Amino acid sequence: MKKIRNFCIIAHIDHGKSTLADRLLQKTGTITERQMKDQALDDMDLERERGITIKSHAIQMVHTHTDGEEYVLNLIDTPGHVDFSYEVSRSIAACEGALLIVDATQGIEAQTISNLYLALENDLEIIPVLNKMDLDSADAEVVGDQIIDLIGCKADEIIFASGKSGLGVEEILKAVIERVPAPKGDPEAPFQAMIFDSVFNNFRGIIAYFRVINGSIKRRDKIKLLSTDKEYIADEIGVLGLGLIPRETLSTGDVGYVISGIKDAKEIKVGDTITTFENPCTVAVKGFEDVKPMVFSGLYPVDTEDYEELRFSMEKLQLNDASLVFEPESSVALGFGFRCGFLGMLHMEIVQERLEREFNMTVITTVPNVSYIAHLPKGIQQIINNPSDLPENKGLVKVEEPYIKAQIITKSSYIGPVMSLCIQKRGEIVSQVYLTADRVELTFSMPLGEIVFDFYDKLKSISRGYASFDYFPDGYRESDLVKLDILLNGDQVDALSALIHRDHAHDFGKRICLKLKELIPRQQFMVALQAAIGAKIIARETISAVRKDVTAKCYGGDITRKRKLLEKQKKGKKRMRQIGTVEVPQSAFLAILKLD
Repeated sequence: MKKIRNFCIIAHIDHGKSTLADRLLQKTGTITERQMKDQALDDMDLERERGITIKSHAIQMVHTHTDGEEYVLNLIDTPGHVDFSYEVSRSIAACEGALLIVDATQGIEAQTISNLYLALENDLEIIPVLNKMDLDSADAEVVGDQIIDLIGCKADEIIFASGKSGLGVEEILKAVIERVPAPKGDPEAPFQAMIFDSVFNNFRGIIAYFRVINGSIKRRDKIKLLSTDKEYIADEIGVLGLGLIPRETLSTGDVGYVISGIKDAKEIKVGDTITTFENPCTVAVKGFEDVKPMVFSGLYPVDTEDYEELRFSMEKLQLNDASLVFEPESSVALGFGFRCGFLGMLHMEIVQERLEREFNMTVITTVPNVSYIAHLPKGIQQIINNPSDLPENKGLVKVEEPYIKAQIITKSSYIGPVMSLCIQKRGEIVSQVYLTADRVELTFSMPLGEIVFDFYDKLKSISRGYASFDYFPDGYRESDLVKLDILLNGDQVDALSALIHRDHAHDFGKRICLKLKELIPRQQFMVALQAAIGAKIIARETISAVRKDVTAKCYGGDITRKRKLLEKQKKGKKRMRQIGTVEVPQSAFLAILKLD
């Protein structure tokens, strides 16, 4: 146990975590030159294309220290984007130390701070690393001072490194061995391990990744999961290299995997405790809190017959992405589907893309929204996840919407545009703190529903990419919200309904109608697009009919001949309009997210 070190890498998005992890793997000889590629631990095509880490990746390295002893280093590379912070919290629960990586050219950003707080809450040993030191624009002195102010370390504790050139990799490995404590635990106690991740393999069933807290486990031992109380045989156990490396035993402090032929996704839960049947532990490991979804959206199969297949695909995906929450729902326009909870807009986009790539499921996504609390008479409260669930005005006392505390770190020259954007989104400024002479941290209290759409994109464009954004829930508050319905030829399209603040409803309704007019193809008959609050129509656009020129063959003669043909056509169009249906293309559902 004294020769084991478990540590993770935390940082803001694009500060060079995966590149530095590549260098550590090369230095310890875990990866050969032939196997080496950029972002070696990122095994999804999606991660390579976008250059981001979506999943945490665990890997074991063996390194010989300067004292000649061999140490086992278990490294977990974590995502940096705010939408995947749940992955980070799970990785931190399996570690004793963390490398805090800060880009020497950009300095400390919002996600750096929130990931650091996660690590400090779990009493991890923090090793600060200043990355990208090979760049000309690196400002070691200023960014070094920022790190010292943030975590209160000494200047000589900061390691200067570069993931690209390999500078400082030896020092990082040395610091991990010397500063990160060895795992605590009792090798003689009953076996107790925590599942921190799982993946589905078509041939072998579910592979669970775990961290041993106490005791030890042998291959072919009978194991059980505390939450379900079901028993299995550990067919194969081992450690995580670039692939799976089987072992006969795993003991306290080890990070490894177990394959026990479980095929049903519902039987394994991330955060659960594994123990052995012979020598069971009675207490479950304190896992991590359940995930709180921020953004809700409906996912529907394009063909209703694929509903069961979509359920199967989502259960498999949930194994690999524990922050995805879903429940069945049905819609008048789209049939049967699922109401899904996501941690943010990027998370929603990634889930949709993964369903398409990994399971060949093309889905229709409804307009994202958040969950509200409706207060009904006699003190009854009802959670509203879908605008169509909102009770009529008579049976409604008030509606409360979720608020967040938003932390934005930006250059001081962009304070004006950032503030006006937040105020436009009904935000109230709480504090303004200067971190350095030209970097400022702004804290706003604002409704979550306002940032769901295009807030992050706008923030990046007005600050030329310099603003970083992080948020956490801040309770519910009463708001004057109304349900905005979109009508197509008088029929309500429930997938386009939205709950919106009364002051913004007219403008939003007008913009949606204009957008739909562009996107819905013209029909043989006239189509009326309307936005309504209750029975009151607040905006209207008309898609004119595609008309055949029925008077083309009438030349000369009396005008009544032409009139007769036009009247006949008019009657036909009217009849057609009564029985005709309008297809709303998928692009219309998505375009509403980017109305500007």
